[in-house]
Amino acid sequence: MIFLAIMAIGIARLNNLFAAVLLTGIFSLLAAATFVVLDAVDVAFTEAAVGAGITTVLMLATLSRTVSRQRAAKKVPVAALCVSVASGLMLLIAFSDLPPMGSAQAPAQQHVAPRYIGVSPVEIGVPNMVTSVLASYRGYDTLGEVTVIFTAGIGVLALIGAVCPTSRTSTNAESSAHVQSARHSPQSGQDPQA
Repeated sequence: MIFLAIMAIGIARLNNLFAAVLLTGIFSLLAAATFVVLDAVDVAFTEAAVGAGITTVLMLATLSRTVSRQRAAKKVPVAALCVSVASGLMLLIAFSDLPPMGSAQAPAQQHVAPRYIGVSPVEIGVPNMVTSVLASYRGYDTLGEVTVIFTAGIGVLALIGAVCPTSRTSTNAESSAHVQSARHSPQSGQDPQA
């Protein structure tokens, strides 16, 4: 976890956007490894696929259409720094109120988890409890999440895939030249002298 924090600080301080994107992908892989250590393999798989895979590819595609270096800031954004520090302090205060990790007395362990553990294999018939929860009990929620991710992906691809002005100009020039050559070709039935 300390290495993840050090890497996050390093990413925030980089001016080279290409290096920042690559380090962000590595950060996602390290986060996925952390999830594996915490026995959350399904979350690790999602983090590796979305965080390290798709996001890195989309960011690199975006960088191919922009500059690869960030402009140096003219002044330090003090207000943004204050908001970030205050948010971090509030998160630390909230974190101190959480139950110990893996505690059987945690609210998450007392509410619906016993029902899922006891009834899920019989009610759903799927031996993997995570699959039964995601595909059956929270099926509509999972469908909504997939729809949001799909829509966001299509939007990003539409933005990245937009024809840049230089290629549009060359395409228009090529089509104009093709139209003019077709007008003056002998096969078109018109006399090129006319």
